Parts: sequence; C-alpha cells; structure tokens
Amino acid sequence: MELWIKLAWATLALIHLSPAAVVFSPDLVNRLYGVPAGGGIGLLLVHRGALFAALVVAAMFAMFDPAARRVVVVIFAISMLAFLLLYIRAGMPSGALRTIALADVIGLLPLAFVSVSAWGNQLGVRA
Repeated sequence: MELWIKLAWATLALIHLSPAAVVFSPDLVNRLYGVPAGGGIGLLLVHRGALFAALVVAAMFAMFDPAARRVVVVIFAISMLAFLLLYIRAGMPSGALRTIALADVIGLLPLAFVSVSAWGNQLGVRA
C-alpha cells in the first residue's frame, strides 16, 4: 500500500512541476499561459510558480514522511479545489485555464487516495 501512496504523491508533484518550472524559466509564462513574461501579470505568474515549487517540495516531504501527509493533503486540497471553484465561477473559460483545470481534475484522484490514506483512521475509513 505504501508504494501506491508514494506514487500518488509523486503524481501530485509531477502535475505541479510544470507551473513550478516558471520560476527557473520565466519565458515559460508566455508558453504556458499566453501572457508576456515581463510586467505585472508575468511577475505574479512567476510568483505563482514559486508557490507551486513549494507544493512540489511538500509532496516530496509527504512521499517520505507520513507525519507530514495530513497537512500537505490540506494544502493541496485548498490549492486545487480553490482553482476549480474559481474556474467554474468564471464560466469555465477555454485556453490555458482549461488545461490547468483539467490537470487539477485529474489530480483529484490521487489527492482523494492520499487523503483517505492520511485521514482515513480519523474518519473510520481504511485505505
């Protein structure tokens, strides 16, 4: 079971790796989001990349440290669910935002798995 849990965490890290790469290559802002790398919006998207880098690091911690898993589940759930709710509220626009939403929807499956694994005992559910 632990191997599947680690693979789920690795999947979550991988999903968030592409937006995290913006920190190291700001030119990706234009390719990923269709926004010029310079200027205020570009700067915010690079900062967003730094936050995604933090998510990748957190997933790596959770992969190898079961004590970190509960808090990391909460952080990932807030990030992914908040974006999906905002995306729906915005009318589910096409383009780069749809790709991000699709990645988050795909990520809900491993997130659900690690959530049950981390919180299942408290909820009376076994992973």
